[in-house]
Amino acid sequence: QVQLVESGGGLVQPGGSLRLSCAASGSSFVISSMGWYRQAPGKQREWVARIISGGRTNYADSLRGRFTISRDNAKNTVYLQMNSLKPEDTAVYYCRVVSTYGMDYWGKGILVTVSS
Repeated sequence: QVQLVESGGGLVQPGGSLRLSCAASGSSFVISSMGWYRQAPGKQREWVARIISGGRTNYADSLRGRFTISRDNAKNTVYLQMNSLKPEDTAVYYCRVVSTYGMDYWGKGILVTVSS
């Protein structure tokens, strides 16, 4: 079984920055891709960014340039650096990991609130 633990969320003022982390742990799994999704109040969950095992990254068009995803393979950890945050970035952010066997794992989510 794989467990994902997210951290780094909280309250930030508009224009500020936060870095989210998601550490994956468990036995006998190899990660294919790691990514982030978010769900704002009253809205559907949306994809934010993804990083695959080779290091290639993809972003939602609306977030490219402000958000940066990275990964520490040795720690099985994925990061999301969020800059120039806006109130509309307020959401619960979820980590997703896909193993090389195609198994899909989700974190419990972490709240990011952008407000003055």
